[in-house]
Amino acid sequence: MRPADWLDQWRRRPVVAVLRLTGVIGAIGPLRGGLTLAGLAEALERAFALRNLKAVALAVNSPGGSAVQSALIAKRIRDLAAEKDVPVVAFVEDVAASGGYWLACAADEIFADESSILGSIGVISAGFGFAALLERFGVERRVHVAGARKGMLDPFRAELPEDVTRLEALQRDIHDNFKAQVRGRRGARLKADDETLFNGDIWTGRRALELGLIDGIGDLRATLRARFGDKVRLRPVGAEGAWLRRRLRLGAAAR
Repeated sequence: MRPADWLDQWRRRPVVAVLRLTGVIGAIGPLRGGLTLAGLAEALERAFALRNLKAVALAVNSPGGSAVQSALIAKRIRDLAAEKDVPVVAFVEDVAASGGYWLACAADEIFADESSILGSIGVISAGFGFAALLERFGVERRVHVAGARKGMLDPFRAELPEDVTRLEALQRDIHDNFKAQVRGRRGARLKADDETLFNGDIWTGRRALELGLIDGIGDLRATLRARFGDKVRLRPVGAEGAWLRRRLRLGAAAR
């Protein structure tokens, strides 16, 4: 075979873009940036622009984080999938919990390992209260606000019932958005009632399959080769700045 013919065949091979969604969702610092739409936007555009593209694969490994960033990233994935008319397949690795599962739901199909952890379809807020500690050491807390709700859930004062009520209302709103996302993306594939699916519980991949939260057990390479043939080209597409962050972290560790 002539080199030109070989090159032509190579270029015609089906391509699947592979985008890794790894880590906490949300901005967590300049050198340890979590998953955000701003950080992933260019990578998503490149992933959906590859020549001979047959699908985009999401390799998800995230315990969750920001509900807003989860929603924004998932929406951009769906917008690009519709614009380019390209299917999206998610592959859960160790964990796709809370916002991580929200991201997985951006795919048309979800696969996981039997021992992957999925779910946690709920909302949590956690903190500490130091009011008694300040009193013990004779420390006086001085806070002045304009707006009755401005000091809500101040950890240095006793918790107020009305603050808890307000927080619970906010959590319900976010939880409702999360449930709507899951219902909208999974639809009739869900095989359990709301109390089972949306109580914040987590499951292994095998149980998630029984509940209809995923579509199958399988890993990225084997599943995509079975679907698109042994000649499929899996093209990793990374977020800009990831290399620099890794180098800076390695440099800091060496000092």
